[in-house]
Amino acid sequence: MERAILINVATTRKERDEAEESLTELTGLAGAAGAEVVGKVFQALPRTNPRWFVGTGKVEEIARLAGESAADLVIFDHNLNATQQRNLEDEIRAKVVDRTQLILDIFAQRARTNEGKLQVELAQLNYRLPRLRGKGPGLTQQGAGIGTRGPGEKKLEVDRRRITDRITKIKKDIDGLQKRRLSQRQGRRGSPVPTVSLVGYTSAGKSTLFNLLTKERRYTSSSLFSTLDPLLRRVSFPDGTFFFLTDTVGFIKKLPVELVTSFRATLEEVGEADCICHVVDIASPASEHQLGAVEGILADLGIAGIPVVKVFNKIDLLPEDERVLLLKRNGDPQAQTIALSAITEEGVPDFLRRLREVLFGGYKLYYIRVPKESREITDSLPRRSLVLKKRESERFLEFKVMADPAGIVSFLPYIDQGEEPW
Repeated sequence: MERAILINVATTRKERDEAEESLTELTGLAGAAGAEVVGKVFQALPRTNPRWFVGTGKVEEIARLAGESAADLVIFDHNLNATQQRNLEDEIRAKVVDRTQLILDIFAQRARTNEGKLQVELAQLNYRLPRLRGKGPGLTQQGAGIGTRGPGEKKLEVDRRRITDRITKIKKDIDGLQKRRLSQRQGRRGSPVPTVSLVGYTSAGKSTLFNLLTKERRYTSSSLFSTLDPLLRRVSFPDGTFFFLTDTVGFIKKLPVELVTSFRATLEEVGEADCICHVVDIASPASEHQLGAVEGILADLGIAGIPVVKVFNKIDLLPEDERVLLLKRNGDPQAQTIALSAITEEGVPDFLRRLREVLFGGYKLYYIRVPKESREITDSLPRRSLVLKKRESERFLEFKVMADPAGIVSFLPYIDQGEEPW
């Protein structure tokens, strides 16, 4: 296990106020990547040093601390350019990584599906390409034999070309996977079954809530980014109505642009949802900042006009008076939030009621009886309504459906107007 020193630099009052919170989050990221934190360094500067990022004296302090603590890794909670990284490594005599590198490494460890692995590799290569640097004329490739003598290509040029070729290949592979995803998405668009996307800051408890609603036993962890690959599952309400639920990668403030670009197609699934459930770890001291970070990323993705249910999760970790107050607000139909615990299940019935109102508030229950010979009618019914039950008699096909009244007009002659026939 690598021994790491964490570095945070603040150039504004806001950054100084959030320094402790930022270092706490960086500690979680370092742990998720497999490093042991042995030291933390903070510096307030009016502006960052173009050569070192930190001040000259602070570089000496970090080098001394690295030697005393036997640290072999220094992690900056910021993005460094190639020159700053090289200067720091030469002076500190330890490997230096920035925030983007750290997050990319965690994503690389967590990716499980082929698409997830390709997206992470693409992000890593896009990050690495502008940071390539040569090591002098000794790395030129000399040819052997007639027609091959001469200076050849420098290793830097060969590496750059190899990375560029690999980026092109990965983009082509991802494009093929995205076309398949688009086809699946278009198929869902033509379905009356609504889709709900879980979004939230990493480690907010999305996967625990997903498991609860879908009755699955998926891997969950307090580690950051424990879920990368999105899943889609069916969830049913007690009355038989149902929807599709998707879980997505957890967000984080200062999410690397390389990752946003690489995962854009996956994140765009959120934009296709009929409802977004924004899960917030309400017990976290940084919950307000985390909520703002997620909303900022959703805004960057151009997602607007989709109903959002804010879910205040982990109320079981709050003081009793705060927990009771939040649960009391669940009963207010005008409330913008729903409080619950995905662990104790307290507040979950309130959440499901709110979700059903959002998804099916305008739907009505219908019983439809269609002669068997009218196949074109029965074939189109699943595309216009949510079929809850179906049965067959000698002459008729009978359906119990939930539907938007506007979408069921063509079935009016076949609607059973009496009391519930079955």
